[in-house]
Amino acid sequence: MTTFIEKTPSASRAATPSPLVQGYEVVIGFETHAQLSTQSKIFSRASTAFGAEPNTQACAVDLALPGTLPVMNKGAVERAIQFALAIGAQVSPRSIFARKNYFYPDLPKGYQISQFEIPVVVGGEVEFFLGAEKTAVRLVRAHLEEDAGKSLHEDYVGQTGIDLNRAGTPLLEIVTEPGMRSSAEAVAYAKELHKIVTWIGICDGNMQEGSFRCDANVSVRKPGAPLGTRREVKNLNSFKFMQQAIDYEVRWQIEQIEDGHAIEQATVLFDPDTGETRAMRSKEDAADYRYFPDPDLPPLVIAADWVQRVRAGMTELPRVMAQRFVSDLGLSDYDATALTQSRAIAAYFEATTQACGQAKLASNWIMGEVARRLNADEIDIAQAPVAATQLGLLISRITDGTLSNNAAKQVLDAMWGDASADVDAVIESKGLKQMNDSGALEKIVDEVLAANPKNIEQYKAGNSKALNALVGQIMKGSQGKANPQQVNDLLRQKLA
Repeated sequence: MTTFIEKTPSASRAATPSPLVQGYEVVIGFETHAQLSTQSKIFSRASTAFGAEPNTQACAVDLALPGTLPVMNKGAVERAIQFALAIGAQVSPRSIFARKNYFYPDLPKGYQISQFEIPVVVGGEVEFFLGAEKTAVRLVRAHLEEDAGKSLHEDYVGQTGIDLNRAGTPLLEIVTEPGMRSSAEAVAYAKELHKIVTWIGICDGNMQEGSFRCDANVSVRKPGAPLGTRREVKNLNSFKFMQQAIDYEVRWQIEQIEDGHAIEQATVLFDPDTGETRAMRSKEDAADYRYFPDPDLPPLVIAADWVQRVRAGMTELPRVMAQRFVSDLGLSDYDATALTQSRAIAAYFEATTQACGQAKLASNWIMGEVARRLNADEIDIAQAPVAATQLGLLISRITDGTLSNNAAKQVLDAMWGDASADVDAVIESKGLKQMNDSGALEKIVDEVLAANPKNIEQYKAGNSKALNALVGQIMKGSQGKANPQQVNDLLRQKLA
C-alpha cells in the first residue's frame, strides 16, 4: 500500500534532544536480515523460490553432507556491493567467511556460514525524515550469510516439524550502531532501509514471507549513564508490530528496573495477540558461537574494477533522484523525499510532470488528492486507476483555465471510478468547463453586488471576509464554473 509522509519543514537533528520515557533514555540498535534476490542459494544451486513443499529445495550442499563443498554465489556478492554503494559504505577488498557454531533443530550443519571479523560491507548510513527532522542512522556493517531452516509448530497435533527449504538462502545482515532513541525513529529507519533494498532490487522486501526480517536490540538507561543491558526482540515482520514491540519492551524494562530487578540479556519474541514480549532464551555473546574461519571457503576478494562495473549497472538511487527533483524541478527536500519513497511513485510523478510540465502542481496532486484516494482504497500507486498521463492532462486543464480546482477534483473522482474515462470527456459530460466569458461573468457579478449592499459596506469598512461572501455568491450564481481569480479581480475593480 502507498503511504505518503506528511508535509512538514526540515530541521536539524542536533537541535532536538533525545526524548525520555519516565526519566529514562531509550537505546535501540537494529539487525536486519534482507533475503537477497538470487534465484539460487548462497553456496549451492538449490532454488530459493518461496512456497515449495517442505524439504524439496534442500540439497546435499545445504545440509553439509560428507563430500560436499560450498561455492560462493556471485550474484549474492554483487547485491552486497550494490547495497554498499547505495548507503555510501566501504566495500571490503578482502573479506572472509566463518562458521558460527550453535545447535538448533533447524540448523542441519550444526553451524551457520557467516562473516565475523571482516564483513563485506563496512560503515555507511541511512538518511530519512523523522517528522519535521532529517536524520540519519549510522551502520556498523553488513555481512553475507546463509539462512537456517524453519521449525513448523503444529499445535493441533502437538508436534514440531522441520522444513529445510530456507537452509542456505542468501542473506545480507545489516547492523546499525545503537543510535536510535525511540520506536518512531526505529520504524522510520526500518522503512527507509526497506525502501533502499527494494529500490535497488537486491531484496523483494516481503515481510510476511520472511524476506525482510528485523531484530531490535532494546535497552534503557538514565541520561549520561553507561549503556544498559539489551534484550533482542526477534523477527519483527511488520512495521506496526515493530513499534508495538519496542514500546512494550521499553515499558517492561523500566518497570523491572524501578522494581529493583536487573535486566538480563535475552532473546525475546513479540506476541501480536497480547501485545507483549516474552523471553525465548538467554542471549549469547560472540564468544559463545566459537567463530572460526570456514576451511572450505577461500577469502572473498573484490577488486576495484568489479565495484565499478556494479556501480555502472545500478539504477539511479532514491537520494540522487530526490536531489535532482530539488535542483532541476524546484521541489522542496521534503516533497522530493516523499516522491522517491518507491520507484513506482517516482515513475508516476515523472510521467505526470512530463504530461503537464508543472512539477510542483504534479507533486501537490500526487501527495494530496491521489495519495488520499490510494490510502482510502488501501492500494499501491501501481494500482491507481488514473494513469499518470491522464493526471497530467487534468493538471493542464487547471493551468489553461478550463477547470477550477474543485471541478478538477470532481473529474478525478469520476476517473477514479472508471479507469477508461478521459479527462476532456468527463469535463464535457458533467458540464464542468470553467466560465471564460467575461461578459457573462460581469453580469453575474453586477447582480450579486446589487443584491448584497450590506456586504459592500462591510468590505469598504475594512472587513475582508465580506469579499469572500461576495465571491461565494458569485460562484454559486455561476454554478461553480467561474474562475475564482477572475472573480476576485473583477470584484476588486468594481469595489475600488
